[in-house]
Amino acid sequence: MKENKVVFECSKCGFQSPKWLGRCPDCGNWNTFTQQSVSPVKPTASVVASTGKVASLDSIEVDAEYRFSSGLSEFDRVLGGGIVKASSVLLGGEPGIGKSTLMLQVLSSLKDKKALYVSGEESAQQIKQRSMRLGLEVKDIDVFCETSLENILHAIQTTKPQILVIDSLQTVTSPSVGAVIGSASHIKACAFELINECKSQGCTVFFIGHVTKEGLLAGPKVIEHLVDTVLYFEEGASSLRLIRAAKNRFGSVDEIGFFLMEDKGLTPVKDPSGFFLCQREEGPIPAGIAFSAVSEGTRVFLVEIQALVVASKSAYGRIFAERMDNARVSRIAAVLERHGGIQLADKDIYINLAGGIRVSDVAMDLALALAIWSAVAQRSLPQKTASFGELSLAGEVRPVGLAQRRMKAVKEMGFVACAASPQTPKETGVKLISCSSIQDALKILKFS
Repeated sequence: MKENKVVFECSKCGFQSPKWLGRCPDCGNWNTFTQQSVSPVKPTASVVASTGKVASLDSIEVDAEYRFSSGLSEFDRVLGGGIVKASSVLLGGEPGIGKSTLMLQVLSSLKDKKALYVSGEESAQQIKQRSMRLGLEVKDIDVFCETSLENILHAIQTTKPQILVIDSLQTVTSPSVGAVIGSASHIKACAFELINECKSQGCTVFFIGHVTKEGLLAGPKVIEHLVDTVLYFEEGASSLRLIRAAKNRFGSVDEIGFFLMEDKGLTPVKDPSGFFLCQREEGPIPAGIAFSAVSEGTRVFLVEIQALVVASKSAYGRIFAERMDNARVSRIAAVLERHGGIQLADKDIYINLAGGIRVSDVAMDLALALAIWSAVAQRSLPQKTASFGELSLAGEVRPVGLAQRRMKAVKEMGFVACAASPQTPKETGVKLISCSSIQDALKILKFS
């Protein structure tokens, strides 16, 4: 009889090696390999009978109600229009950010769907107390406090839920899986069994996972390829909560959902147009402040970019960017040095986005450049003036998508002028400041 094979597995990403390695070649983490014992696989003489069958794609019928609303408009937006029947969703976020609260609210709103909430971290009494505090109707929600995979599968088969929540995936264990409990392989095997069981019964499953201090999903990161949708829960300023899609087989990954954490749970923010603008009294805006109309998916909103430029205390300048890629700020700073005539090599640049949101829209390039110039010159930009446009390495201001919707959002927030590419459509009540290059923008706004 063959002995069990010994392999070394990375606890972060699940990469396996026949020998111990100091650094994982897949994810790059150090000292993450642990020894695992793998049972030998018995060879089979024949093909195992399959329960599926070959069918023409044209002959397959799609259920008319394959997608249904979660009851929360912002959650539906991120999912691509609603919950898809028999799909699997991974929801990640920091502990205490509101993942369990969100799932309870979703289950409570689905009054015509049988739901099963499996908790491996909290007792049934704790879950009941939360639902009472939130004022939720829970008569159609079954609770099962269990960590054993076999017992959870049996509960799914007997109760036959339409919606299943696993809170959280890291707590599910099974002695039948040939891996150390809590390892990447163990979590992956348990998730695979749960997904297969739910798909066979037409049940939608939500996995709740925690993130590490680096912002990555701990453990469940290795199952992202198994699930249909991966959502990240983020915390903004004050009580703001954001949900982004990192993967979605049934919709776009560009959408973002906005929520406010209140006494009665998470409340959707339907119109975040001016949510990220600081409220100031009438008068000149401080130097280093610029406003831009950005888009996330199909929605457009205004953001405030804050820049501070000071003399460097070291031999070379550094960049400190909050909620923005440092490489992006470096690129804009280089364009300003080359085409804007300002010296930044010996300066420390600090960049922040008000409201605690992270935005990657290229349309923010022009406003970022103007904010840095304003901070260096110690001159405020014109009041009630926004800007948007992509900045090329040649200093050109290039047009961006959804320009008409951006101009409309600028008008709705009370701005009277907007600097943008000459190809931008005009909006009644908003003066279009046509800028073909960063030189044009600086020349016009210096004397506005």
